[in-house]
Amino acid sequence: MTGTWRRRWPLVLLALASALPLAGLALAAPNEYVVKPGGNVQDADASRNGKLWVLDFKFKGPRLLTVDIPGRGQKLCWYLWYQVTNNTGEPRTFIPTFELVTHDRNTVHHDQILPKVQDAISRIEDPTGYYKIKNSVTISAEPIPPSRPNAMPRPVTGVAIWDDVDPESNHYSIFVSGLSNGWAVTDPIPPDTQPVVRRKTLQLNFRRVGDRYFQRSEEIRFVPPEQWIYRGSTLTVPGLPEATIPSK
Repeated sequence: MTGTWRRRWPLVLLALASALPLAGLALAAPNEYVVKPGGNVQDADASRNGKLWVLDFKFKGPRLLTVDIPGRGQKLCWYLWYQVTNNTGEPRTFIPTFELVTHDRNTVHHDQILPKVQDAISRIEDPTGYYKIKNSVTISAEPIPPSRPNAMPRPVTGVAIWDDVDPESNHYSIFVSGLSNGWAVTDPIPPDTQPVVRRKTLQLNFRRVGDRYFQRSEEIRFVPPEQWIYRGSTLTVPGLPEATIPSK
């Protein structure tokens, strides 16, 4: 070490020590992932107006939060913080559905509107109220504004909530529908006789390490890559063909 570095080293250590609290906060935050619009072989002619659009999706790994829910008691809730950005050039209405499917327990869990849980999440994720976190109903009240090229993006922030996830599950996927106007009609699944309508859907896969007795957010990990698939949906969307729409 040169004489110059010997003189500067205490200053460097002081600077690092001063930065540690901020660095600790950054490292403690869940990882964020950005999902760009992706293709699928079923994209051809897979929109109502002949022009397929897909929104950008950013999310943090699911987190756990215990909340005393009126009428239900104390519950361990799972939530997915996300942001939607519109780079399609036109306003787009985002009518989302979030389904959490466990692969090892064969259960399906639907996103729920739980105001008290949402308030608790906002105090953690948005204590100043800057992002105005929305739920799956309020986020569809106004179209997602388009972001201008070469300008700061205009994301809209939302949260999906589940309070009934099987604690024994360690492998699961979250399916996000509504990010695209893409849909496809496939043949009936016997014994049904009506065609199946499938919407373009984002599939995010996760795994959790640990047991059911001491569950922590840090144990939930994203398993890349994300997948764009066409999946049956129970949501009725104006303009889609009338058909039997299964959940899978």
